[in-house]
Amino acid sequence: MKPVADQDVEVLEIEEIDIDALLEQRLIVLNDDFNTFDFVIETLIKVCEHTPEQAEQCTIIIHHKGKCAVKQGRYDDLLPMRNAITERGIGAVID
Repeated sequence: MKPVADQDVEVLEIEEIDIDALLEQRLIVLNDDFNTFDFVIETLIKVCEHTPEQAEQCTIIIHHKGKCAVKQGRYDDLLPMRNAITERGIGAVID
């Protein structure tokens, strides 16, 4: 076996990875034809702790685009919010 000094040594760089960012997912609320703007706004304020302005903006996006990511975070944190939204009859998924 050759001494280390005589061998070609490949240096590997270790890239730092933000594990929390990799685990983050999005809570997406879906448009429908039966829930009112006011009801969706109220739900986002109560369930997702949005400001009234933020909830209104998300509701407008939901109406025009068909869906909107209303919250981002870990699955375990988003699941109770998704459940509360769907219990109110509003479509929501975690993506």
